[in-house]
Amino acid sequence: MGRSIKEDMPSYLDGDLLIAMPQMRDPRFSQSVIYMVAHSDDGAMGIVLNQMIDSITFPDLLKQLGIALEREDQIIAIHCGGPVESGRGFVLHSPDYHQEGTLELNSEICLTATVEILRAIAAGQGPSQCMLALGYAGWGPGQLESEIQSNGWLHAPAEKELVFGDDLSNLWERAVASLGIDPSMLSDDAGHA
Repeated sequence: MGRSIKEDMPSYLDGDLLIAMPQMRDPRFSQSVIYMVAHSDDGAMGIVLNQMIDSITFPDLLKQLGIALEREDQIIAIHCGGPVESGRGFVLHSPDYHQEGTLELNSEICLTATVEILRAIAAGQGPSQCMLALGYAGWGPGQLESEIQSNGWLHAPAEKELVFGDDLSNLWERAVASLGIDPSMLSDDAGHA
């Protein structure tokens, strides 16, 4: 009997980064870097780190939610976390903020998906590091494993500098380089004979 896809995977990818390979066919994920929130036999969920939403600002979002922006220095960017549930907000953040419903993903990164964290950020009482995303990327059982085996994704340990960094213009290149790979050496034809 042959080996299962799971046996070929080094481990579940919770807390790791997924990095789109140049030949990624889905334009929604071209050159994307995704923080993996959950990965199990039931599927996977991640937050795209390097795609921004220009159609709404943080002050506009707060206004829609009826939250006063108490400190102008607390304005943060809004990311497109992925195509699933694009109206739902997720905040990846440092562990210095915690409330009921906060998930500790590892010792450096937590996830909170409640409106209370937005109130805390607006009041200057939120986490010291955070990124707000609307939506997420999701995969059904075995789907992500299949995409990885088809050379659609690289995976790397998540460094908090990559997750919370302000410079998104070259995040894909920096994530690839974190693996010791020169991004210019990756081609659209990788993995094909």
